[in-house]
Amino acid sequence: MQVVEANGARIPAIGLGTMTLKGDTCVEIVSAALGLGYRHLDTAQMYGNEAEVGQGLKASGIPRADVFLTTKVWHSNLAPADVERTFDESLRKLDLPFVDLLLIHWPNAAVPLADTVGALCRVAADGRARHVGVANFTAAMVEEAVRLATVPLVTNQIEVHPYIDQRRLIETCRRHGLSVTAYCPLARGGVPSDPVLQRIGAAHRKTASQVALRWLVQQGLVAIPRTGNVARLPENLAVFDFTLTDEEMGEIAALRRPDGRLVSPPHAPRWDT
Repeated sequence: MQVVEANGARIPAIGLGTMTLKGDTCVEIVSAALGLGYRHLDTAQMYGNEAEVGQGLKASGIPRADVFLTTKVWHSNLAPADVERTFDESLRKLDLPFVDLLLIHWPNAAVPLADTVGALCRVAADGRARHVGVANFTAAMVEEAVRLATVPLVTNQIEVHPYIDQRRLIETCRRHGLSVTAYCPLARGGVPSDPVLQRIGAAHRKTASQVALRWLVQQGLVAIPRTGNVARLPENLAVFDFTLTDEEMGEIAALRRPDGRLVSPPHAPRWDT
């Protein structure tokens, strides 16, 4: 598995997103993915499936040390005492002594960022999280978080796919040594039917989805596609045996559009333009 290195972390370039996966389905998908070669799992307090992700990890038989596991603190739990309390709850649900990466899931303007980053750094210092980072942070928020942090931040998990322009934010992250983890990398079902991606895929005997994922990892980004279909797992992982040409990379980048953002809940920050 190709990895992305960022401020001391080695993050597998393709991970399994688990948002919306519940119950036995979540356990089955996680276990099957690890059996197929996935080594990166992404969950969150808000997903309500940390226990099932932990069960799937154990059911797979893959050694814990071989799996990079991420969870996230929900935006209503960002006061320092709440970070500590709810993260301990996450560890209990996962039935693990530590996670590889703990993220602030969404910023919360009502809680001083210095307080939240301080709590995040403390759980890194005591070993409960091997690495820490952020999600859904704008360029200015990344700059502030890096300034406040006493341990290196290793990623900003954001929406990235061919239809959204995140160039400025990606460059900001790279300038500070952060990786970028792309959620919704298949644009919530928009990618598979895209004629440009289908045409490029046909030239490589790949699907449109594989082309979109390859476009991300070829830029040095991490991608965490979600699927509830075991049959899709091998497809999403099989993106390391071909290379897109510079022309193809440019064609895909040209698909970006002003209305390309898919995720913008009421608690979202004011996005970069």
